[in-house]
Amino acid sequence: METPVSEGLGSKRSLRKKSGQKNYDENLMDEFIEKHIGSAFRKIRTKEELEKETETEAMIALSLGFPIDALIEDEIKAGVVRELGGKEQNDYIVVRNHILSRWRSNVRIWLTKGQIKETVSNEYVHLLSAAYDFLLYNGYINFGVSPSFSSYLPEEATEGSVIIVGAGLAGLAAARQLLSFGFKVVVIEGRNRPGGRVYTQQMGKKDKCAAVDLGGSVITGIHANPLGVLARQLSIPLHKVRDNCPLYKPDGVLVKKEIDSRIETVFNKMLDKVNELRKIMGGFANHISLGSVLEKLRQLYAVARSPEERQLLEWHLANLEYANAGCLSDLSAAYWDQDDPYEMGGDHCFLAGGNWRLIKALSDGVPIIYGKTVDAIRYGIEGVEVVAGNQTFQADMVLCTVPLGVLKRKTIRFEPELPQRKLAAIDRLGFGLLNKVAMIFPRVFWGEELDTFGCLNETSDNRGEFFLFYSYHTVSGGPVLIALVAGEAAQTFERTDPSLLQHRVLSKLRGIYGPKGVDVPDPIQTICTRWGNDPLSYGSYSHVRVQSSGRDYDILAESVGNRLFFAGEATTRQYPATMHGAYLSGLREASRILRATRGRQNYFRRSVQRNVGPSSDQLADLFKWPDLVCGKFSFVFNPLTEDPKSMGLLRITFDNCKDDVRKVLEKNSDPLSNQPLQLYTTLSREQAHELQKVTGEEETKLVYLINNIGLKLMGANTLGNTYNSLVSSISNARRGRGGRISSVVNSFLANLVAIQGSIGQITAYTSRFPGMVDMFDSHCFMGKVATSPIVCTPDMLVLKKPSDLSPPLFFKLSFE
Repeated sequence: METPVSEGLGSKRSLRKKSGQKNYDENLMDEFIEKHIGSAFRKIRTKEELEKETETEAMIALSLGFPIDALIEDEIKAGVVRELGGKEQNDYIVVRNHILSRWRSNVRIWLTKGQIKETVSNEYVHLLSAAYDFLLYNGYINFGVSPSFSSYLPEEATEGSVIIVGAGLAGLAAARQLLSFGFKVVVIEGRNRPGGRVYTQQMGKKDKCAAVDLGGSVITGIHANPLGVLARQLSIPLHKVRDNCPLYKPDGVLVKKEIDSRIETVFNKMLDKVNELRKIMGGFANHISLGSVLEKLRQLYAVARSPEERQLLEWHLANLEYANAGCLSDLSAAYWDQDDPYEMGGDHCFLAGGNWRLIKALSDGVPIIYGKTVDAIRYGIEGVEVVAGNQTFQADMVLCTVPLGVLKRKTIRFEPELPQRKLAAIDRLGFGLLNKVAMIFPRVFWGEELDTFGCLNETSDNRGEFFLFYSYHTVSGGPVLIALVAGEAAQTFERTDPSLLQHRVLSKLRGIYGPKGVDVPDPIQTICTRWGNDPLSYGSYSHVRVQSSGRDYDILAESVGNRLFFAGEATTRQYPATMHGAYLSGLREASRILRATRGRQNYFRRSVQRNVGPSSDQLADLFKWPDLVCGKFSFVFNPLTEDPKSMGLLRITFDNCKDDVRKVLEKNSDPLSNQPLQLYTTLSREQAHELQKVTGEEETKLVYLINNIGLKLMGANTLGNTYNSLVSSISNARRGRGGRISSVVNSFLANLVAIQGSIGQITAYTSRFPGMVDMFDSHCFMGKVATSPIVCTPDMLVLKKPSDLSPPLFFKLSFE
């Protein structure tokens, strides 16, 4: 139920010139790949080679949306470096760019940390881990449909459950990514096929057939485009859409190049004037349409006065309506082109055999239920329900990828109702039409050398009717022409009898080629699209309407209560109205769902039949040596990772509680008795450090934990499989890292309660095991490291802590 393409970008005749556009040359990638294969390790390259490679990698990263000398917002939020600015950030950026470039050099292979370590100096290993994890879990590397990826995917679901509504590009991208993260996923699709608005139809007869894209068709800019990555993984050839696009008058006469070029220049200057005017007008420009401004400019400067000039100008206006799937009278003069700075660079391409080849690969192995139209989505603190006919599906979260047209029609009922700001954004954004007449002929009568040609119309009302033809004979397997219908003509098109439409388009073709002595045969088959009447789309793709802005795309992308998520081309501010935008939005939401899941303690369904948690002995053993102690708050984490998002356990011991705290606890944990008790929850390292910073009494930390972080406390007897898995992983990791502990020290640790002697009593200690000196958490003691050894033996080091800290002494073990 998803995904169009901004095919107006397919014809470059009327594209706006972008000043200062930054995109790397595809030759840089070719050079990088060629040089990288069989090359020596990065560590032993010369300084000049490293500098050149670093520059190339920076340009590749830039094309993927990463600035050369700064972090993107998501990296800052993820805390990939300890301090913004400075050497560590610069080193991180170099490592990040290197990882991106390494994977882009061979997108068919799963890139591992081990492979990166071979080409990065040891001093940057900690940055390597941060960069790799960020890129992996945010969909920048190791995404797609390469068969070799299967061996790296989890065999069983370990994270949670997600229902995805819609099997278009956004839904399929998210589904595959979530499956790779360890989620249980099911996709519910209203059609009897995947792809949504990306739809390839087989046309013709057995001896003359072809694959024709009736929806999204043009890959708009191949540089850094994720759809180009998919094509490379599948070894599917791409055909560059050639620039030559002759235009024909209504009477079939070819438009002369001189007048064609002159009116195109006039058109571009008019758009430049619009840009100047909106800067002067400020916010008022958002209350007027692009069409009204262009018409005022045409009258003011008295351009395109002759009938031929006016028809040429109208053709460019039709092409603009095609790019935006909307009438110029609807487009915002202020923000209609707000996504221009993010446009993908490079050639525009057709995919050989049609885009169904991508859809087929993406849907392979994904659980999809077809023919189920969703009626309602219910969401709340306990999970979600999706109602389709007489069936109800339950999960932890739901991702809605239906087109904006469906959201506007309110055919899906949300319970509770969506937030008002989201409803307002849905109403403000535009969702327009592009229709097609697809025809397969007995032969290519229009010439093998053309990919596009255009036709002028006599009036402005019908300027978008059959104004542009795409030839698909190079990629479809047969002699296929597609006539495009945009603007007001696209709306009239849906109310017109198909036989009349075929007659009109053939009359136009015969008017062009008849005078040349070329016979235009009747088509073998004709298909007319009706995207506006399709109940699973109600249109083609989105645009910024008057009084809307790019901010509305962001609002549509916002999740609701970390249970209900949204993806699709109308949820991406940078790449709306494109196939790659839809795909990228799916990767984005998969990452958001993962973060929401790991940030929430109770993410498994209540319907789990068995709730077998860790034993009391396991928990007691684990918390003998906590990683961090803050009064009655004890924390343990996996010692094998320093990822701030990695999950650990928190135990809180309660002797007695104030009345207000008791009320909070009884709402968020098991019933309390008057006896001391211990409650548990899961949280990330990041959340633990956030909790550390809370000042005040321990009750203040507790209230912050429950009300601000939103965690739920549980007694040991009600801990479920979530905790069982986490306790096992931490315990196994500790055993693995502590393998070199001697039996004497093992016994010492197991029985340690306190050390008594002339040096005083030790009441705090680290849980880090021998051989892990580099992992010792000095930050757990307020960043102050003791320097005065009291006892020093081959097996143990006892240090005196600064006098301003309590307790007064601690020790750490050091074995090499």
